[in-house]
Amino acid sequence: MKKLYFNYLNTFKGLSNEVWWLSLITLINRAGTMVIPFLSLYLTKSLHFTLKDVGWIMTCFGLGSVLGSWLGGKLTDKIGFYKVMKTSLFLTGLLFIALQFVNTFAGFCIGIFLVMLVADTFRPAMFVALSTYSKPENKTRSVTLIRLAINLGFSAGPAVGGLIITSLDYSGLFWVDGVTCILATVLLVNVLNPKKAKALDETKVENPQSVFSDKAFWVFFVGMFIFGFIFLQYFSTMPLYYKDVHHLTELEIGLLMGLNGFFIFLLEMPLIKWLEESKYTKEFLMFFGLLLTGLSFVVINLTGWVGILIVGMLLMTIGEMIAFPFSNAFVMERAKKGNQGEYMAYYSIAFSMSHIFGHNSGMQLIDNIGFDNTWNFMIVLSGIGVLFLLMLVRIVKREKVIA
Repeated sequence: MKKLYFNYLNTFKGLSNEVWWLSLITLINRAGTMVIPFLSLYLTKSLHFTLKDVGWIMTCFGLGSVLGSWLGGKLTDKIGFYKVMKTSLFLTGLLFIALQFVNTFAGFCIGIFLVMLVADTFRPAMFVALSTYSKPENKTRSVTLIRLAINLGFSAGPAVGGLIITSLDYSGLFWVDGVTCILATVLLVNVLNPKKAKALDETKVENPQSVFSDKAFWVFFVGMFIFGFIFLQYFSTMPLYYKDVHHLTELEIGLLMGLNGFFIFLLEMPLIKWLEESKYTKEFLMFFGLLLTGLSFVVINLTGWVGILIVGMLLMTIGEMIAFPFSNAFVMERAKKGNQGEYMAYYSIAFSMSHIFGHNSGMQLIDNIGFDNTWNFMIVLSGIGVLFLLMLVRIVKREKVIA
């Protein structure tokens, strides 16, 4: 056990102080966005909006996210990641505090669109910062550390949010969200100011290649959109399947969903370190991650045995643990010949688009063709995604031969 413990700690070695600070800022920021999981409850119970209204508000949420990611990439390339991150965090804090005073449907659509527009400019800037503060050989593990921070934030956020709602009502949630974003800004200014922070991999491209002329990137983009589309089913439609078909209680559903975060926290960093040292390419590992995620839908359709749900969750979690860090590292590497902000923006947009279409499409499919056929649809879709990533493997291999 002692050896395992020290081996686990060793997987975190070699990461720069700046990456650790960036992870802490991300943790505070993600734990702070605790209003998001309770948004539909707040809109229906406190503001008495209909489910149709909530659907349109969530569409505005997704559109703000897409535009924010694009704008964040453009601004990062023009004024640098530090200014974008600092401004985004501070303004997001103020907007969260202001959002609690909006109580009309049109006002909330505009309000949530603006919140996400400003909040998601942070993402491309953060990825460029991560690339800058990481040595080339540590980039995938640096991404993994950020993912651990995001997962911890998402795990802690809803639990703390539930306590705040119980003691302070929903208005307390908006105040805490806003204040945590502003605190994250203060931390950012103190520890990642360009005068203090040390850049380890700053790439300046004289004649940057446009992301639009990068064929391999757009094949990758489609593969990641499909991956995001089927992955998000585990956080929207799958809980309904657990309850309606397998009759699990809320507690059992919570424990099953908690397995995802627990295994990521425990195994992702050692797994990534081991895979980094293997002979497999990033493109192949992304393909394998999507394949495992698709297989998770295959197994749950094989039998009505309740234990198969754990098998499905484990397959999806391993697929996620492999696909996300290596896809991020792939874009960081690819961005070195173009504008980093632009590349990171479109990487973020692939997942923002998955949010716009994934949740709603999954719900509509379940309503029209039932759970089993919906999972069959996801299996076919994952097969298409796998073909795109296999195409990516061949394109990159051809590029290396030509080079």
